[in-house]
Amino acid sequence: MQIPKQTAEIFEILSRGQFICSNSSDDSVCKLYGIIDESFGELYDYFASINFILERGDEYFYFSRVESKVDLERKIETAFKWIDIIDFLKTFDSSFGSGYRFTPSDILVKLNMDAELKTKLDGLRKHSGGKDKFNEIIDKILELLEKDKFIELENEISHLYKVLASFKYLEQLVLTINIPEEVKNEIPE
Repeated sequence: MQIPKQTAEIFEILSRGQFICSNSSDDSVCKLYGIIDESFGELYDYFASINFILERGDEYFYFSRVESKVDLERKIETAFKWIDIIDFLKTFDSSFGSGYRFTPSDILVKLNMDAELKTKLDGLRKHSGGKDKFNEIIDKILELLEKDKFIELENEISHLYKVLASFKYLEQLVLTINIPEEVKNEIPE
């Protein structure tokens, strides 16, 4: 089995729970994406031997692992957080997704005109580490998205962010939630 010389670098990124995306502004990340794409079978087998499962998404790669029950509960809590964040971002702009570009000030401007968006942002306060001001909550949410490689800062001067292909992972998370018809009436609004 011939594995690429960049395997350690790939492991370093993916083992932190981050993604390697095809549309990253960072050329080295794009190159790693190409290397994984070309050597997927070999890398899959290599990482599987150390209990990491290399997963292929739509223009992104990530690791998954077999989890214990405690880890699954933590993941469910994390999923709730991401669902709230996606709901907010899709309310901000329904086209928010891979390749979308925005600034925090774009969100603040729309926030002043949209009461529903303001309510949803207020609901994100619990994920912002106790921040009170709307701009602080937005900054914390963007920090979470950037840390987990769902967005990246494309221009530091204008604070322009780009949504990465890995955001599709979050969208797929929401799409896989299936609530049967007979249960829908039992869920409180």
